[in-house]
Amino acid sequence: MHNLLMLLQDPAAEAALNNNALLGAGIGMGLAIIGAGLGIGRIGGQAVEAIARQPEAAADIRGAMILTAALVEGATLAALVFALLFKLA
Repeated sequence: MHNLLMLLQDPAAEAALNNNALLGAGIGMGLAIIGAGLGIGRIGGQAVEAIARQPEAAADIRGAMILTAALVEGATLAALVFALLFKLA
C-alpha cells in the first residue's frame, strides 16, 4: 500500500498516468465518432433505398430514419461525455 501511495505522489508517475488517460480518451472519442458516422451513413443509405423501392411509404421511412439517427447521436454523445470524464479523472 505504501508503494502505491509513493507511486501516486511521484510527479513523473502522475504525468505518465495523465498521458495514458489522454491517449485512452482520444481513442475512445475517435472510435465513437467513426462509429456514429458509419451508423448514420448506413441509416441514410438504407432509407434512400427503401424510399426508392416504395415511394408511397416515404413519410414513414423518413420518420423511422430520423428517430434511429437521433438514437445513434445520443449514444455517440454519451460516449464522448464518458471519454471526456475519463480524461479529466
